[in-house]
Amino acid sequence: MRGATFGESAKDSERAVGRTVHGLLELRSAVQPDRTAISTDDGQQLTFARWQAAATAAATALVRRGIRPGDRIGLLFGLRDWPEFAVHYCAVTRAGAVAVPISDRQPAEAVGYVLDHCGAAGLIAGPSASAPAGPWWTADPARLAAEAAELADQALQLPEVSADSLAQVLYTSGTTGRPKGVLATHGNVVHGTRPTAKHRPLTHSEEFLHSFAVGTNAGQTMLINALDAHPAALVATRFTPGRFARLIQQRSVGSVFVVPAMAAELLNAGVHTRFDLSSVRLLGSTAAALPPTVATALGTAFPNATVVNYYTSTEAAPAQTAMIYDPDRPTALGLAARGSVMVAGPDGRPLPPGETGDVHLRSPGAQRAYYRDAEASAAVFRTGWVRMGDVGYLDEDGYLHLVDRESDVIKSGAFKVSTLQVEAAALEHPAVAEVAVVGLPHPVLGMSVGAAVVPAPGTAFDPAELRAFLAARLAAHEIPARIVTLDVLPRNEGGKPLKRAVRERLTDPA
Repeated sequence: MRGATFGESAKDSERAVGRTVHGLLELRSAVQPDRTAISTDDGQQLTFARWQAAATAAATALVRRGIRPGDRIGLLFGLRDWPEFAVHYCAVTRAGAVAVPISDRQPAEAVGYVLDHCGAAGLIAGPSASAPAGPWWTADPARLAAEAAELADQALQLPEVSADSLAQVLYTSGTTGRPKGVLATHGNVVHGTRPTAKHRPLTHSEEFLHSFAVGTNAGQTMLINALDAHPAALVATRFTPGRFARLIQQRSVGSVFVVPAMAAELLNAGVHTRFDLSSVRLLGSTAAALPPTVATALGTAFPNATVVNYYTSTEAAPAQTAMIYDPDRPTALGLAARGSVMVAGPDGRPLPPGETGDVHLRSPGAQRAYYRDAEASAAVFRTGWVRMGDVGYLDEDGYLHLVDRESDVIKSGAFKVSTLQVEAAALEHPAVAEVAVVGLPHPVLGMSVGAAVVPAPGTAFDPAELRAFLAARLAAHEIPARIVTLDVLPRNEGGKPLKRAVRERLTDPA
């Protein structure tokens, strides 16, 4: 009986450790110390043992610096610095502090705003980052490593961290205003992981490939995948279609994660005609709805892959819907894969199937919240549900369909126009590679429909021809009154079109 009691106690201890981000690392490094956790296309490699040792050493240096539990620490890193970012994320949480990931592609003003807003005590910046000045201290990984080496003979007590402790403040993309800081506990971030499982997620792969910036919700998902899934994370340090596809071919990558903008670039570049993509078994798209024409084309370009569209947000994670693309349900985003999904009316009560309303997701773990913004928190986080800011409906089988972002719906006269529907129809035209649709001021209707189009390579794009094409697919009030062509769509760090910038281009008389 003593042996049984001890065994149960050991399992309980493992479970407790695995309920923190750095605890996942501790458990993984104990059983697979020499296994590669993260690698980059420029030759960097990080094993679980090195990740654990470096994170613990850096955590000790942070505590020696005076970092206390709950202090916010900015992590300013680029795609080339993913291994260092992963090390210092776990170092910050092991020191009991709160990680604030920031991409080094962000302008200095935006970085300064985030650090000031979260009240950062310090900033750890990668070698290519330009760190803004402020009341926080700034250090690079090499400096922290040197400080840790000086403490090698000293025993500093690291604080206890629980599932209820704050792990991160992740800032939203800010497409409709100033970015908001979203608080998440360790229990929320690691929800759904199985740290002691024999069979880990993505077992069909030895590497999963992505090119997501730190500081995005997609990037944080990749960090947890690196800790919990079977394959190693392979980071493309610069995304171009050819470079990305070449990596798939050279490394026989089994799982690939993209945002719709990346998917469109891969297809428009015709990489499937130049590279062997047959190794891919899972192609996951996240951050925005995958247009039906793009999803269909991905199925052809990646002949052995299951194409899955994931729907969530920084606020709602880890709740999400997932959908294996089904041509019989081309606009569906799927069923709830984690947590619950609801479409509600203005009173917050569920609507019956087919009725359009506000989309909500319920997290299966501890709910997130906005940092230092009680008013916005009250509007978005409601008794366990997260209001997504999207308009949609559930069909009779419970599948979620999006109509549009609430802020993007165009009210033109007596009609409401879905920009997603117009974009999906425009993408069916062979001369349209990418498109973003926005509302434009109109003296009579209030708003009219405008579109910015990136023409497909090697085609002669004609706006009048596109309008004629759309006339067979859309109502008259949905056809863009103004169309401009762009070389590229302005996008944020997460790959979403910046509709404010698109609107400025469309209203510019030049």
